[in-house]
Amino acid sequence: MNTEPAPVSFENTANAFEYKSDKELKKAAFLFSSMGYSSLVKLGTRLTPWMIRAGFPVKGLIRETIFSQFVGGETLEETAAVAKKLGEYHVRVILDYGVEGGDEGEEGFDHAKSEFIRVIDYAATQPNIPLMSVKVTGFARMGLLETLDKAIKAGTGSLMKRYTKALEGLMEAEGEEWQRVIQRMQQVCRAGADRNVGVLVDAEETWIQDPVDVLTILMMEQFNRGRVVVYNTIQLYRWDRLGFLKDSYEAAEQRDFILGAKLVRGAYMEKERRRAEEMGYASPIQPDKAATDRDYDSGVAFCIEHIERVALIVASHNEESNLYAVKLMKGRGLPLSHPHIHFSQLYGMSDNITFNLAKAGCAVSKYLPFGPIRDVIPYLMRRAQENSSVSGQTGRELGLIRKEMKRRGM
Repeated sequence: MNTEPAPVSFENTANAFEYKSDKELKKAAFLFSSMGYSSLVKLGTRLTPWMIRAGFPVKGLIRETIFSQFVGGETLEETAAVAKKLGEYHVRVILDYGVEGGDEGEEGFDHAKSEFIRVIDYAATQPNIPLMSVKVTGFARMGLLETLDKAIKAGTGSLMKRYTKALEGLMEAEGEEWQRVIQRMQQVCRAGADRNVGVLVDAEETWIQDPVDVLTILMMEQFNRGRVVVYNTIQLYRWDRLGFLKDSYEAAEQRDFILGAKLVRGAYMEKERRRAEEMGYASPIQPDKAATDRDYDSGVAFCIEHIERVALIVASHNEESNLYAVKLMKGRGLPLSHPHIHFSQLYGMSDNITFNLAKAGCAVSKYLPFGPIRDVIPYLMRRAQENSSVSGQTGRELGLIRKEMKRRGM
């Protein structure tokens, strides 16, 4: 008798959209077809933030369209209904307090830290929310991060050696300010450790990423002993990140902690290339998509090869990369529900990947932002631009939705 598990397929739209009603499916079809018009998206992404700031009565329209597609709600409590529904299909939730970082001063940074802890406290009361995400720019001044990053990049040797040297060059006030950032991060990670909620540290732009990496490694060293609490986000559209992933693993071996690695392709490509060109330095971005894909899959393979000391989150909308991870797991005889391997996609996108992985028995989550409409507008505009600009993304989403509508006889 053949007990070989059925291969994972992302073509099954019955699984992918079982959680959506006919009405919700039609609304998604309308939204993705609208995103297919790049000129409309360009106009919308320029006008919408301005209209919100100017007080135009557009919040209701936004709430009923793009907001309901990509965001869990305006408050933590509103996310409960979404999390409950996802849980019925064995899909978990990564909560993301969707407020973008800004220079709000020490009081604002302390408030952001408290909000992150409030998310952790809430997640701990829910059966389906094992993880949440934080942005260091939520509780650290951009200017300080830039100063520290520049000093770290100017040094030689390992990242931690360069960091130690960079600290010596900070002015006294900056050093004290950085210590407050470390303390905020420790308080957030301590809350995660105490309440058994994982903390995913978001990636940032290259000119502030080094201090974020240092901070995350320090937190992993403190909290990832015998279990994983803290994860770093590694953007493989950067040509240097595969090497950084391997260096991070070496640090984990030397310092005896579990490396938490959330692998993504990346979020700031156009901005990074433009800045590099304007300022006359070599672009940190891969030369082409093929190079990004190659490094991404190499990163997945490296983590699975060293899974005893790595906790991996395959955070990707790329079908081939997800299938590759599953293939590697099966090849090593690992269960699809392995505690160190998790999959994740953004809420509102790639349901064919998420729900079919869940159906196969993989640990998989939706990344679920929440926050007031005014505050999550930057996130929503990025989703609109991404679906408009990523080659084939909108067409793929729309094709799957239409396939399911046809299956339902709609």
